[in-house]
Amino acid sequence: MRYSVQESAQVHASAEIGPGTGVWELAQVREGARLGADCVVGRGAYIGTGVTVGDRVKIQNYALVYEPARLADGVFVGPAAVLTNDRNPRAVNADGGRKGASDWAAVGVDVAEGASIGARAVCVAPVRVGRWAMVAAGAVVTRDVPDFALVMGVPAKRVGWVGRAGERLEDLGEGHWECPVDGTRFTEREGALEEAS
Repeated sequence: MRYSVQESAQVHASAEIGPGTGVWELAQVREGARLGADCVVGRGAYIGTGVTVGDRVKIQNYALVYEPARLADGVFVGPAAVLTNDRNPRAVNADGGRKGASDWAAVGVDVAEGASIGARAVCVAPVRVGRWAMVAAGAVVTRDVPDFALVMGVPAKRVGWVGRAGERLEDLGEGHWECPVDGTRFTEREGALEEAS
């Protein structure tokens, strides 16, 4: 199965696009970027140089994913979300001279399997968003997000837990949680959540 790229999109010749992936109008996929199978890159989205994207990832309209971000399988990046790559951004050096590529070291955002980044959220690198975590729309993530955590606000703080279905987990008491959709049970220990075996 082939991939599809709309005529107005820009995909560099060195980028790798997996089968079944679609790149929509005005999107840009830069040098050395690797997109897995069955991904969607929305209108006007930007995928930076060397960014790695897993399978079945949705990067919605006008999202900006700067290098060296890594997105695992099943990640969702909402419309106009931004994954940054510079902790101390400046256009010029201290002497007033224009900054070039050699004047800074890019740091990335790592988004683990199944995690979701809401519309207009900003992830300030370096940061990791854990497996199946959910970042609310408009949140600003400045520190690592645990697996299954629901974070929101500026700066983002954990306000609950979510399961693989994306719904808030129900508190069963004494550190035990349950997904209201599929019944999966979880155990909370020292601020971390694990699926019960």
